[in-house]
Amino acid sequence: MRFAGIYGILVGAVILFQWAFFLLTARVPELESAPFEIISQLAAEFMTATVIVFSSIAILNKRPWSRTAYLLASGMVIYSVVDNAGYFIQLHEWPMAIIFSLLLLLTVVSIGKVIHVTEA
Repeated sequence: MRFAGIYGILVGAVILFQWAFFLLTARVPELESAPFEIISQLAAEFMTATVIVFSSIAILNKRPWSRTAYLLASGMVIYSVVDNAGYFIQLHEWPMAIIFSLLLLLTVVSIGKVIHVTEA
């Protein structure tokens, strides 16, 4: 489950970094055109990043509840990466769409590793 723990921490950090970068470089036009929608999107992204990081730390520390929390957080990540991939596809920004598609694949792999762990 080490892969899942490290992967989850990295994904959470990337989510936070991505949004900080977009906000600081004024690459979020929705702040003007759809402020309520983007604020709810930012809240969901922040919650996703927070839950995946904490559940990943719990995985690495072998907390008894960590697998359940990680699976919940992974569902949040899957929703986020599918939503973001669609956004970038709509804008024809193919490199970003490919990155989010790869994140989807890696998230599914991490779920598989968490589910198929044998108890010691």
